[in-house]
Amino acid sequence: MSYLWSLLVKDPLIILCTIFMGTLSVGTSFFDPLGHKQHAIARAWAKMLMWLAGAKVTVRGMERIDPGRNYVFIGNHLSLYDTPLVLSNIPQQFLFLVAARYVKIPFLGTHLRRSGHFSVDASDVRASLKVMTEAAKRINERGLSVLLFPEGSRARAEMGEFKEGAAYIAIKAGVPVVPFGIRGTRELLAIGSWHVKGVPVEMIIGDPIPTAHLSIKDRESLTGEMRARVAALLET
Repeated sequence: MSYLWSLLVKDPLIILCTIFMGTLSVGTSFFDPLGHKQHAIARAWAKMLMWLAGAKVTVRGMERIDPGRNYVFIGNHLSLYDTPLVLSNIPQQFLFLVAARYVKIPFLGTHLRRSGHFSVDASDVRASLKVMTEAAKRINERGLSVLLFPEGSRARAEMGEFKEGAAYIAIKAGVPVVPFGIRGTRELLAIGSWHVKGVPVEMIIGDPIPTAHLSIKDRESLTGEMRARVAALLET
């Protein structure tokens, strides 16, 4: 019964919600050069998706985020629902770094492009470096934060190794890294599944990691620290 309810009710509503809010965002983009209204629409979309899923959300550590600062947010990646979870609960405007394949998805991809989010093709190292440099520049020029999942793709079992892109952006921009750990979204929507389950999910936000004293050559050690911090949050 739960599977049928998801397939016949939840999934169509999620798709319709994404089409409607994506269209609204694209229309708004022509009158919203700084992206503030588009971000508000995206947050509303994310909250709708969490509500439609019936997820029971718990967030810990929000007091560690200074609303007046910019950050690079990083965490583990379990499900397509990770982004709505983070987007609906962190009250800051941030840009995503997403895999290039996601910008090809109808409505969602158009929203991502028109909102100024970054797409990364992991197979093209030179282009990826250019995108990360632009992301660091955008943090300082527009006073925004950036969200990445440094594993690069959703983990099917244990947390994967972190790629160095997040560390590069944070050091280049001179902003702290905020680690977070996610639990429960794999059970909410598993990889390759259409069955959206109303299960408990949790996001634990850790202490910011300063980067102002670091140089680009420190990105490997920072990446290791980031992964260790996320792993520690998942054990709390």
